[in-house]
This record gives sequence, C-alpha cells and structure tokens, in this order.
Amino acid sequence: MSSRAAPRVAVLKGGLSAEREVSLVSGGACAEALRGEAYEVIEIDAGADLPARLIEAAPDLVFNALHGRWGEDGCVQGLLEWLRIPYTHSGVLASALAMDKDRAKQVFSAAGLPVVESLIADAADVRARHVMAPPYVVKPNNEGSSVGIHIVPEGANAPPVLQEGMPERVMVEAYVPGRELTVTVMGERALAVTDIVTDGWYDYDAKYKPGGSRHVLPAEVPPEVYDACCDVALRAHAALGCRGVSRADFRWDAARGRDGLVILEVNTQPGMTPTSLSPEQAAHCGISFAELCRWIVEDASCGR
Repeated sequence: MSSRAAPRVAVLKGGLSAEREVSLVSGGACAEALRGEAYEVIEIDAGADLPARLIEAAPDLVFNALHGRWGEDGCVQGLLEWLRIPYTHSGVLASALAMDKDRAKQVFSAAGLPVVESLIADAADVRARHVMAPPYVVKPNNEGSSVGIHIVPEGANAPPVLQEGMPERVMVEAYVPGRELTVTVMGERALAVTDIVTDGWYDYDAKYKPGGSRHVLPAEVPPEVYDACCDVALRAHAALGCRGVSRADFRWDAARGRDGLVILEVNTQPGMTPTSLSPEQAAHCGISFAELCRWIVEDASCGR
C-alpha cells in the first residue's frame, strides 16, 4: 500500500465478454459501496487499453468486478501479476481452471466431489446428431451466467440448433433433474445454501432480470443435503486453489436424497448486482454489502 490516507482502489468493470452489461452493474455497485467505506475509487471500463490505464491510475489495488472471458479466466489476473498490483478474488491458475468447465470437473472428480457425466465435442457434431442420449445440456466450455446454454429434452428427435457464435468445441452434459442450489464461500467459510426457484431453466434472464427467479434462503432441504452443499463448496474452492469469495452451483435430485447432489461449477467472481446471490447470502449472515466489499478488498493479494 502507498502512503495515501485512503487506499486507491481501481474497480474493473464492463470488459469485452458476453457478460459486459452485468459487470457494469456489479462494478458500479461495488464502487459506490467502497466510496462509502472511505476508499478512493477509480472506475475503469476494461478495454484493450487496460494496461495503460492501470499504469496511469497507479492504484494500490484492483477490485476485479469483471465477469466472463478475459476477466475471470486468468487473463486479467496474469496482467495484474505482471504489473505487481494486488487484486481481489482468485489468482491466475484457479481462475483459469474454474472457467474451463471440463478441467474444473476433472479437478472436482480427483478430489472426490460428485459430478455429472459430460464430454467435450465438436459443435458441428452436436448440430448433426445426438452425441449423448437425451436428456442433456449443451454449453460453451468457458462462459458463465448461462450464456449459450441449450437443453435437449428426453425423447428429442433432433439434435439442438445451436446459436450463432457458439465455439467450435462445446461441453455436452447429462441433464440432472431437480433443484438449483448454490453456496457462497467467503475465505474458509460457507455462508449459506440458496434454493433458486424459476419457471423454467435458470438462464441469463432468470439470473439478472428483476423477477426472473425467486431465492429461498436458507434452502428448505434436508439437513444432510444442506451440510453436504456447504462441505462440497468448501472442498471445491480449496481444490481449485480459489481465494476470497467464490460461489458453487449445484443440481439436486430430491428423489435420490444425498446421492442426488452434484456440483456443476464454481464461479470465482460471483455477481455483485442487486439480484445477485452472494451479497444476499452475506446479508443473511449479518454481513452488509459494504462490509462484504471491504472484506474482499482487504483480502486482495498478488503472487498467491
């Protein structure tokens, strides 16, 4: 830290990914909260000139509020390591692993965590035929916020019509029926379990539009399932090498009890919008949004 009375925090937001608009909201909310906590805050819309803007701003640390590719996949983290600027959330390796769904699942499986069957396939093959028996889900291997997800129901006669812009290689994952559960990890603490209730799939609109979903907090699930969610979230956070705040997403098939729980992915930079899950879970634990942002800043580091 420098000798300035108020640490200068550069909040990175926006960026170049498909989740740009969400990141702008997350970053703006975090910047406002940090100003209320007496930090000197500079908001930077992360574009191609980001290295020059960081050098010009000379922050004491960076609050990374970027979502999606280039912002939470190790790219920006590597830049900040090169510039020796402490930054929030996970480091280069953990960010890259978590963003690559296939490699993250390999890490989870090696750690003994419950995962669902999946494979990586050419998008052309997925458009041409069923590469897995329905029902299954098709998704980009390295996007977040349910960007580009297609669900192929049981009994589907034709393969999915994938949207334009899908990568050449995609993940095909067996569909898990049941409920969407999520757990925020804050350091070495699992905050709570939320049950996400929607009318359909928990897609981009359900995540970010007001009224798109309903959050039941704490989740009304059997104690052994609640405890298992918290335990698996902590173990996944540790297995990937995450730091700071992360959020683990699950599917739970109630008909199978504890055995029906599988981890889908870990988000190393959870959303910080008004409808986001992690701030909501923190509030449930008595941690205000401003306190959460301050904790994240105080946890910032470089080289670990």
